[in-house]
Amino acid sequence: MKTLETIKTPLLELIKTTGNFIRDEKGKIKEQQIDDKAHNSFVTYVDKKAESMLVEGLQKLIPGSGFIAEEGTAGENESDWRWIIDPLDGTTNYIHDIYPVAVSVALQHKEQTVAGVVYEVGHDELFYAFEGEQAMLNGKPIHTSTHKKMADSLYATGFPYYDYKRLPNYMKVLDYMMQNTRGIRRHGSAATDLVYVACGRFDAFFEYSLSPWDVAAGAFIVQKAGGIVTDFKGGNNYLFGEEIIATNSFLAKATQSLVDEKMN
Repeated sequence: MKTLETIKTPLLELIKTTGNFIRDEKGKIKEQQIDDKAHNSFVTYVDKKAESMLVEGLQKLIPGSGFIAEEGTAGENESDWRWIIDPLDGTTNYIHDIYPVAVSVALQHKEQTVAGVVYEVGHDELFYAFEGEQAMLNGKPIHTSTHKKMADSLYATGFPYYDYKRLPNYMKVLDYMMQNTRGIRRHGSAATDLVYVACGRFDAFFEYSLSPWDVAAGAFIVQKAGGIVTDFKGGNNYLFGEEIIATNSFLAKATQSLVDEKMN
């Protein structure tokens, strides 16, 4: 796809520049500069500035393209091209001066994802994938893990922080995983969790109550790294369905069966 070839290098540069700004501002935010969007959902001037930097740069790369953006800097339009962006995934981590924190950008053409980039700021790790190419980390190919049994696998998740309706069932999943896996990790950045599945650090990730900007780029990178991404039912409604499972190619069926049984 010619457009992807043209924008690839400037896109990666733009995302790293945005990440550098986020890194430079870390530790400078004062409590009175933190706004509550909703219960336990925060936004800072850094989120807003990072999003405006991305939107301005992405509009130059593909003039007239639409956006789905967490902070609402730019809206959707009728273009075949659409960006799905989270300028700062892990804001709660960020305001507490901890990592991971990530910039997440996905590109869709006619509602099909064709590119995904996640820049984890703390470790200066740039994960990306483009249609027709292998998933990469800082210029080197990555692949999902090869663990075939849950007992040998490390899982990642995100704790519910505002939608507690499914919490009792979610705890059932954790109860099983605590006893039947190598462990569970919760980093506070879904975009980072997904790319860690892509490069084999985690064997699987699941979470509910997520938005498209949380998962669009990371899910695509997982798929291009040989992994499988579904919703809790095993379907494809993970982008807008507010639930996602991402695994290596061996653990998909067992993980999806477990999560579906406990959560539904």
